Amino acid sequence: MERRDLLAAAASSAAASQWQQVGLRPHHGIAVPLFSLHTATSCGIGEYPDLVPLIRWCQPLGFDTIQLLPLNDTGGDTSPYNSISAFALNPLHLGLAALPYVESDGELAAELAAMPRGRGSLRVDYAAVRHHKGAFLRRYLEKYRERLVASDNYQQFLAGAPWLRGYGLYKILKARYNQQSWEQWLEEWRSPSPESLDVLSCTEAAALQDEALIQYLCEHQLHKAHEVAAACGVALMGDIPILIGRVSALLWLNRDLFLLSYASGAPPDLYAEEGQYWGSPIYNWEVMARCHYRWWVERLTAAARYYQIYRIDHVVGLFRIWSIPLGLKSHEGHFIPENPAIWQEHGSTILEMMLRCCPMLPIGEDLGTVPPETRVTLTALGICGTKVTRWERLWEGDGSFIDGKDYPPLSLTTLSTHDSEPLALWWRDVPAEAKLYAQHLGWDYQPTLCPLQHEALLRISHATASLFHINLLQEYLVPFAELSWPSLEEQRINKPGIVSDANWSVRLRPSLEEMTSHEGLTRLMRGMIAQDR
Repeated sequence: MERRDLLAAAASSAAASQWQQVGLRPHHGIAVPLFSLHTATSCGIGEYPDLVPLIRWCQPLGFDTIQLLPLNDTGGDTSPYNSISAFALNPLHLGLAALPYVESDGELAAELAAMPRGRGSLRVDYAAVRHHKGAFLRRYLEKYRERLVASDNYQQFLAGAPWLRGYGLYKILKARYNQQSWEQWLEEWRSPSPESLDVLSCTEAAALQDEALIQYLCEHQLHKAHEVAAACGVALMGDIPILIGRVSALLWLNRDLFLLSYASGAPPDLYAEEGQYWGSPIYNWEVMARCHYRWWVERLTAAARYYQIYRIDHVVGLFRIWSIPLGLKSHEGHFIPENPAIWQEHGSTILEMMLRCCPMLPIGEDLGTVPPETRVTLTALGICGTKVTRWERLWEGDGSFIDGKDYPPLSLTTLSTHDSEPLALWWRDVPAEAKLYAQHLGWDYQPTLCPLQHEALLRISHATASLFHINLLQEYLVPFAELSWPSLEEQRINKPGIVSDANWSVRLRPSLEEMTSHEGLTRLMRGMIAQDR
């Protein structure tokens, strides 16, 4: 299909209203984990208010999209993809300096000034952040709880957050049971009756209120960032993980929505001969359909308070998902639904529901082994897929690389993802593939990707036929030695399949203030999109 025909089809597709909001035109942006940001006021981890100067920096550069990783509460976990709630925001990102009354409270302001900032550190110290922020919030709420509760904004927030009680009770019980999974609790709380939950709500009313207040403060800060972004013409792009962790408030109270006898994963392939075991339960789509997908509607409606665009993680899982019976190994699983003949209709029904229920534009993460019908459906609905330049090849042909000008417009181009090696690390450590890519570009391969080559590859990613061009922020920092960590390994965000303190913890080397004042970086980024002006 010709580009103009594809764009015309998108303009009249099921996603037409979403495209009207975002604009059916080229978009350029950055992807950044919030935990990696740091400013002069943030306390050891990126905070919701840090998004405001990031947005204001992007606007004059012509970058109109900021992609974030999931921001939901992960409890004691560090992975943003293993949340304990699909609604609650992560309190670790709460900006303490921006809390009401703190600036004028000499005692709290002094305590905040003395709090460790983690300046110069490579990684987020999650234990220290939890300790210091938790202690500060307890003292803050002791002083200002009554004033916060009396505000009209707080009461409006309560009225619009029916999930708060279940989430709050879950956190209270999880603390009572020393953070153990709900599956390890006593039976009366593993499967509580409505009456017992009512009693617990009364006896723990003060603790429930504090959980609600913290969520109110998080919501206020992230929504303010959304409002600033909208005023600047910058779209915040959220991330909706397809799966929910087994140890989550949702599962505890809504087990009928899941097939608990299965764990999700991936089938064997070239990269994992035994397959992959993810562990999250799979959805009971029949029950969800009978409930008119109420939980998904509520989830997306809540996310639309903050985002104009959202990434559907592992979008192929909406069509079929590798399901492993508990107790078996990854390769012993099978796809659910089992019948390939219904996969396309199954996924299309869910995606159409998602388009109907909220104004956000979805972008599918369709990487890896994906049935052709999945991409056909995404295109028909007006939903972009994802193109990682180093992986875009004629795999069923001669293996040659696909020129970016031949990508379908309904796509997002990127050089790397949070789960992959950063580009320069891949270039060095996967020489066989990198040599072929260099040959495709007409370059002589050298193991070290020099700054000029890196800049050229960034330019290529912004010049494809895709409507979205978004790279990890760190990819723009690599050409400048003073802005990136010395070791390429230290640039990586996550290495899938392993549990490591190195995952989900890397901080950007420069502060946001240092980045936004760096003339070379500003010049490089402005040059990326000159061709669209």
